[in-house]
Amino acid sequence: MNEQQLIQLWQTNWNRIVISQLAPTGLLITTVALCQFGLTSSNGVVKVAALFILLASGILGALAQYSAASEAKDAAAALKKAGAKGVVVAGIQRNAKYLFVVQYVTPAVFTVIFVLLAVALLS
Repeated sequence: MNEQQLIQLWQTNWNRIVISQLAPTGLLITTVALCQFGLTSSNGVVKVAALFILLASGILGALAQYSAASEAKDAAAALKKAGAKGVVVAGIQRNAKYLFVVQYVTPAVFTVIFVLLAVALLS
């Protein structure tokens, strides 16, 4: 791949990371709001269904984020190996070192929030 293709790959994967955050974040916010409006007093089956919806969205989001971050890391490494220069490449190199947050910290935060919501719904 040439430099321009690697930069495009980085940008594509960064967009995938951002987009993969939308559904899980929206569902978590909605679930918290619904808890305030009576979800916690709903039928047990509805509560479990809500948890499975959150879990499915979270797993899919985490997989999408992990794979996009891995591909973005590979693109950044290839740019570095090729000795690519420029403002955009410098920005990619600077940001690539934070992709571990996308791969590990974000899913961990989702897991903590999921567990807290599960406790709230099932208690």
